[in-house]
Amino acid sequence: MSARDDLLAAAVAHVTEHGVGEISLRALAAELGTSHRMLIYHFGSREGLLVEVVRAVERRQRARLADLMADPDLTPQEQARRFWDDLVDPAQWPAERLFFELYGQALQGREHAAPLLDGIVTDWLDPLTELAVRAGTPRDEARARVRLDLAVTRGLLLDLLATGDVDGVRAAAEAHLRTRA
Repeated sequence: MSARDDLLAAAVAHVTEHGVGEISLRALAAELGTSHRMLIYHFGSREGLLVEVVRAVERRQRARLADLMADPDLTPQEQARRFWDDLVDPAQWPAERLFFELYGQALQGREHAAPLLDGIVTDWLDPLTELAVRAGTPRDEARARVRLDLAVTRGLLLDLLATGDVDGVRAAAEAHLRTRA
């Protein structure tokens, strides 16, 4: 791994465990065992680092979905449920809060967050379409359906972060999964 990759992995671990809040780049660098100059060198700014953290978490989530989809002992519905369970794990909440914070900033046109929008939906469409097809959705309607599933999932995650109502959000997710059967 490169120095950049090592710093990014450390930042992902820190954000997942502690969140970000208003921590300065210098304080974050100290937490990561490096200097703020190294973070600037590799990521351009605090905000650039945070965008890369979100992208790394998204890549990790897609890799987890691929692992679940490769398990021949799980039905597509079981794969979806296990993936949902991973997403609602309280250990993921700090990274998910960061996702929504930066997503909102990107949608407001904030330049530092705009790169986050590249692939924020499209990177998920192929793996989710494959999962939907395996679950029996006709291929010609699967892509539109998984776009809806992605929107529902993100909406429920936002609900969870806003309310902390794990049981209510789980029930809603289960109801949505039943509509897919």
